[in-house]
Amino acid sequence: MIACPHCDAVYRAVQPAPRARAVCARCHKVLIAPHRQAGQRLIAVALAVVVLIGAATLTPFLRVEAGGMSNATSVLGAALAFSARPMLMALALAVAALIVFVPVLRALLILYVLTPIVLDRPPARHARAAFRLSEALRPWSMAEVFAIGCAVALVKISDLAQVEFGPAFWMFSALVILIVVQDTFMCRYSVWTSLEK
Repeated sequence: MIACPHCDAVYRAVQPAPRARAVCARCHKVLIAPHRQAGQRLIAVALAVVVLIGAATLTPFLRVEAGGMSNATSVLGAALAFSARPMLMALALAVAALIVFVPVLRALLILYVLTPIVLDRPPARHARAAFRLSEALRPWSMAEVFAIGCAVALVKISDLAQVEFGPAFWMFSALVILIVVQDTFMCRYSVWTSLEK
């Protein structure tokens, strides 16, 4: 049985034909959409996410210059900007977790779950729990929200100051695309089916 995540309609799960999809009859949400070589693509995307976030935390995100003064910051510097005040330390750590650590953890969990499946080996130990945790972290992985929010804010302040985007900004822009690709290729039903074999 499979339940629609949007309207909770329940269906008997049937593997669709190649290049076909199973769609909810009530709300038209795609329930099962297996893609050819999706596992390899998802592993490549997860590796790219880890590399991009790792590199983005070490390189400058942006530089702002106004009135002869300039300031540059990295992603972690922006996330931990409030950490100087003890009252806001929890907020700074939460921001850093949501834009850096949670997306990396989710990508590592996907690698842990999918690598044995793609290599035609038995699932890794605790792979079901790892995939369940990866899915639970999906709404909390906000690297792409951070990148879009920064882009909107920087457009607003570009009239007041000179803004230069650093390499980390472009890495986060690529990250937005990769996360969309990852969610497009991920057929959760196929992963669960592979883990149950």
